[in-house]
Amino acid sequence: MESFEVVESLAGVDPREWNALAGPQPFVRHEFLSALVETGCAAARSGWLPQFLLARRSGALAGAMPLFVKSHSYGEYVFDWAWADAHERNGVEYYPKLLCAVPFTPVQGRRLLAADAAGRRSLIEAALELARQTSSLHVLFPCEEEAQQLREAGMMLRRTVQFHWRNEGFADFETFLARMNHARRKNIRQERRRVREAGVTFRWLEGAAIERRHWEFFHRCYRGTYAAHRSSPYLNLEFFLRVGAALPGNIAMVVAQREARPIAASLFFKDRDTLYGRYWGAVEHVPLLHFECCYYQAIEYAIGQGLQRFEGGAQGEHKLFRGLLPVETLSAHWLAHDRFARAVETFLQREGAGVERYLNELCEHSPFKG
Repeated sequence: MESFEVVESLAGVDPREWNALAGPQPFVRHEFLSALVETGCAAARSGWLPQFLLARRSGALAGAMPLFVKSHSYGEYVFDWAWADAHERNGVEYYPKLLCAVPFTPVQGRRLLAADAAGRRSLIEAALELARQTSSLHVLFPCEEEAQQLREAGMMLRRTVQFHWRNEGFADFETFLARMNHARRKNIRQERRRVREAGVTFRWLEGAAIERRHWEFFHRCYRGTYAAHRSSPYLNLEFFLRVGAALPGNIAMVVAQREARPIAASLFFKDRDTLYGRYWGAVEHVPLLHFECCYYQAIEYAIGQGLQRFEGGAQGEHKLFRGLLPVETLSAHWLAHDRFARAVETFLQREGAGVERYLNELCEHSPFKG
């Protein structure tokens, strides 16, 4: 007999049981989610009230979902502001809403943590029941198999586009460049040369080699990126220190230096086959340094490590010209109010057709040789 409970913290959940369901990707692991919650980054006071859904069978953890009650739509990367506005204009409250996601992390992966399809169906049913206390349920960036189960349960799928690099067995960066057409190959070589000529060198740090001083410098860079866009950072230094200590095997950092001084840094997470580009920032402006720190260094690292993919984060058509190709990502949505649900369904049909055209157009501009 399966039983369900909702908890606001993972402190009482055995990390081994949770991680056995979560799999190797770092973002849904006990350590990563606990760090987000316990450092206050994803907590009630930041508008992310944790409501972790747990399924137990004979006392053992049989399933879980990282759920949050949201009082806003920041930090999600699947934009529903127009849906919220439409609700409010018609006197219907959109917030709070129920969200299944990894906060501030637009990476596709497991969201329904269960051993089999039946366990995932039970989690979906329990989450939909919980969502009836709010305006809606949203599951962001689930894997393909989960997305189809969510659709079968009556949720609406939404399509978005990201840009990912795939390793085709490249021996080194030059082998990768050789696959590109002449114009793109020439452009990348010019960009990399200009950064070198500016006197910038790079140092990769992994795991325990990332010391507190490196984290402090990286966090300074990270804050600067948000300040440049006149917004507030989602993550604090305590989070980075904690996750760095808890998941050393999943973290790599590249530090850019000039005249022996650090001037920029990029942070990456990784698992057995994928490198995930997450955050970057600089304390000194060098033209084209962003592309080097965030893409070219990452691709070179992925090739050297034998990784199969590099995910460069949400959005950004400029990534296409640097070897990252468009891929479709999914989210699933259920709205309690029938009239709004029908309107959103119509909108998603139109939007989905537009996304398909956009993907086709992007593929026509592939940087690789035909």
